[in-house]
Amino acid sequence: MFSKLFLQKDPPLSESLIKIKKELKRKTRPSSLKTKLSHEEERFVHQIKYRTSQLNINNVTRTKAYLDFYLHHPEVHWAFLGHMVSRNGGWNMTDLKGGMLSRLLSRKEKISFFSFLERGNWLIFQDAFPQFMLYEESLNCGKNLFYLLPHLNVSTFMETIWSHFFSEQDPYFLTIALVINEQSYLESRVLQNPLFKKNVFNTLEFKIQDFLSMNHVLFPYYENEKLKLIGQTLHHFENLHERILFGKRLYAILYGEKDRLQMVEKWAIENPHTGSRKDYWPQLFNTIEEGVPEKIWKPKIRSCNLIPGASRIFSPRLEFAWRDTEHESAELGDWYNKWKVIYYLTKSTEKVDGEIENEYCKTLERLEFAAITKKVLSYRE
Repeated sequence: MFSKLFLQKDPPLSESLIKIKKELKRKTRPSSLKTKLSHEEERFVHQIKYRTSQLNINNVTRTKAYLDFYLHHPEVHWAFLGHMVSRNGGWNMTDLKGGMLSRLLSRKEKISFFSFLERGNWLIFQDAFPQFMLYEESLNCGKNLFYLLPHLNVSTFMETIWSHFFSEQDPYFLTIALVINEQSYLESRVLQNPLFKKNVFNTLEFKIQDFLSMNHVLFPYYENEKLKLIGQTLHHFENLHERILFGKRLYAILYGEKDRLQMVEKWAIENPHTGSRKDYWPQLFNTIEEGVPEKIWKPKIRSCNLIPGASRIFSPRLEFAWRDTEHESAELGDWYNKWKVIYYLTKSTEKVDGEIENEYCKTLERLEFAAITKKVLSYRE
């Protein structure tokens, strides 16, 4: 899986990464070798699983849980990155029932795309959040409890990384390690899932996303009372390597400038996640359909502004767009098998400015054109 991480010679490893490398090479953890738990430990593991399931009801509940944890533990940077990316996941879910994209997809396609987005969002939370609770309890009792991670079906890779973080408190290593872990965790469970391959990845609608540039991740914030957007666009979603590098770029954008990070945090705290794009652009989007439903879509947008007299674009709240989903249990198995994955933990020299607003505005105009002409995608409802 990770045989072609770099095109050139492997970069040198820092002293910390050499220590992590030695630990990963030393450690093996077949499921049959899980440590036997005491009654108290079994009860604690059960509590973690129960609490995670209570918060993992839908995109809104899990997105809020990430932010709540981050506000108590801002040293865990991935919690805020996960919160912001999960917001984007919710916006993508409601887009399927919104004013433009819903005109380009059949009912069956909407359900397939939602199932794909929801399953991935659900899987990441049920893997990541138990790690957060275990970290919190380790702090509370003053000792490393990460030997319990195998009993939560978390990769041995993260067992090593969390133990390192508990002693060294290096937020960069932990964040990128979580990016690697969650994307690798999804690979076999979602990206290689035959059902999603057939109903999502192999469809014209999914392949044409690059043309429409629909794979944006946006980080809104206010500066001088004006809303701004930063972020990145992901291409080649099916490629694990590209998704990991994308996560590294998103982290660089979000945490690259302290003042801007604080403005994004302020926006997130002041604007609870609903799933509607009205959360960040109420001048363009609304949670209700304005005016009489139009059989023929008329142009509404020019340079991210409404054309005079045009109604806002419908963007529903998640709770009104989709019912909560009952999920099957996550597939068992540890993705980790090669220590060279740690080369992703080396710091990148790539400069990422996060400029995305102009690109996103063009995307909205392309989507609107597609909705008007219905020539890019077939309209079958």
